[in-house]
Amino acid sequence: MSRATPSDKPLCIALVAGEASGDTLGAGLIKALKKQHPNAEFIGIGGPRMQAEGLVSQVPMERLAVMGLVEVLGRLRELLRIRRDLVTFLIQRQPDVFIGIDAPDFTLGVEQRLRDAGIPTVHYVSPSVWAWREKRVLGIRKSTDLMLTLFPFEEEVYRKHGVAVRCVGHTLADQIPMEPDRAAARTALALPADAQVIALMPGSRNGELRKLGLLFLQTAAWCLERNPGLRFVLPCANAERRQQIETILSDSGLHLPLTLLDGQAHDALAACDAVLIASGTATLEAMLFKRPMVVAYRMAPLTFRILKRLVRVGHVALPNLLAGHEVAPEFLQDAATPEAMGQALLDRLGPTPEREQAENEFRELHTLLRRNADHTAAEAVLDLLREKGRLA
Repeated sequence: MSRATPSDKPLCIALVAGEASGDTLGAGLIKALKKQHPNAEFIGIGGPRMQAEGLVSQVPMERLAVMGLVEVLGRLRELLRIRRDLVTFLIQRQPDVFIGIDAPDFTLGVEQRLRDAGIPTVHYVSPSVWAWREKRVLGIRKSTDLMLTLFPFEEEVYRKHGVAVRCVGHTLADQIPMEPDRAAARTALALPADAQVIALMPGSRNGELRKLGLLFLQTAAWCLERNPGLRFVLPCANAERRQQIETILSDSGLHLPLTLLDGQAHDALAACDAVLIASGTATLEAMLFKRPMVVAYRMAPLTFRILKRLVRVGHVALPNLLAGHEVAPEFLQDAATPEAMGQALLDRLGPTPEREQAENEFRELHTLLRRNADHTAAEAVLDLLREKGRLA
């Protein structure tokens, strides 16, 4: 069912991202594709960054942002409706390619239906098949013409199962400087040059803040009792998350030298001495900024029990997975207490051999991930379109 794209007809490229990290990747990919095809049309679902690059989003991206095996059940009917409507719309529009960015539980189902309808499909960001349920690769092989991975170690499992794959690196590794300017970041945030600053990053989702927001503030209070000179910064993903953390702070009764930021997560990471951070893509950003981190996560107890049985790797934080050993301590579920996390944070404030070793490993990993990701991903997509006869 492939067809050549007429020379006078612009490319129509469909993309779906389900959360902020995917929105960043999608925006970079759209920008790179536009450099070669400035008249291309972009449709699907994406956030503010992708929309700023020209994507027409069918529904707000936040409607897809839900984590956990149990948590998704409450939203399942809505998610299935969104997916059904999106598939119907895209089959009618017949885009030249569909690119699902992360969010595998949503996007892989879309890819399967569109590929069956003759539309080439790309999946950008590998699910954690190397950690659990490797047999998912067999389903991915049926739904996806090309897998774009962020990390080199992910390629092997796809090649083993005969899935076309290309490692493109990570766009954040290209954007973030090898040696971030701490002094400039502190000036931008009006922070004293000589203060010890801890960044608090409990996540960008409503559910994450409900589970981690108070815990992170209590950890900050524990640290402050032992080091009264500390300062804290907490970047808020959007106005809703800022209001949520303000409510949590007010209800807690805690009084902290805390600066809430509107966005500015990169300024916070550049400015801080250490960071308390929710497991997820943000840990990769902290690694690229070479900042010592303490990683925490809490999820529904049933979700945790299920995952604990299924997961085959010993770490959850991306820096630890990339390094192959623990360079950032992880505190999950009941282990995530103010006392345990607070002590780990204080241990990482001063210059120590362990801190220096971690920073050196972060530099090596940063270099490994610098592959001009946006351009490399765009070229991989265009190569697929040529292979499928949709692009001359």
